[in-house]
Amino acid sequence: MKRWRFLAVLPLLVLLGACGFKPLYSSDNDSPGVRGDLASVSIPEPRNRLTQLIRNDLLSTMRPAGTAEPDRYRLDIVASSQEDRSIEDSSDSRQARRSTVRVMASFELKELAGGGKTIYRGKTFSNVSYDDIGQSFADLQAKTNAVERGAHEIALDIRTRLAAHFASAQ
Repeated sequence: MKRWRFLAVLPLLVLLGACGFKPLYSSDNDSPGVRGDLASVSIPEPRNRLTQLIRNDLLSTMRPAGTAEPDRYRLDIVASSQEDRSIEDSSDSRQARRSTVRVMASFELKELAGGGKTIYRGKTFSNVSYDDIGQSFADLQAKTNAVERGAHEIALDIRTRLAAHFASAQ
C-alpha cells in the first residue's frame, strides 16, 4: 500500500517542479531570496509599548540572531489599540463582561538607497477578546495578554505581506 501512495505522489511532485514553483522562503547560491530581503529590513526603535511588541516579533522572525543582512530597507510602524466592552451581564453578583481589544497598525517599507522612497505600505488590524471578571489584577493581566496576542498577529501579518511583496518583485 505504501508503494502505491509513493507512485501516486511522484508524478505530482514532478509536475510541481516543472511549473516553476519555488517556496517563498527558499534561497539558492545566486541570491538570498525573500529570506535575505527580510533580513535586510531595519525597524527603528518605537515610542510606545505596543509598537515595541510588534517590532520584537518582527525582528525575531525576520532577523534571527546571526542572520541580519546589511540594511537596505526601513520599516516604519505606527500602532494603536482601543478597547470595547462588547458584552455585559449583570444579572447576578458576578457581573461577567467580555471586552475586545482592537489593535491597529499602519506600516511603510522604505528603500534606504532610493532616498527613503516608500516602496510598500499597508494597514492591518487584529481583534482579540478577553474576560473582565471584576478583579483588578486579573483584569489587567487579561488585557495585557490580549494586547500581546494582537501585536503578535499584527507582526505575522506584516511579515507575510512583506514576504509576498519581495517575492513578487523577484
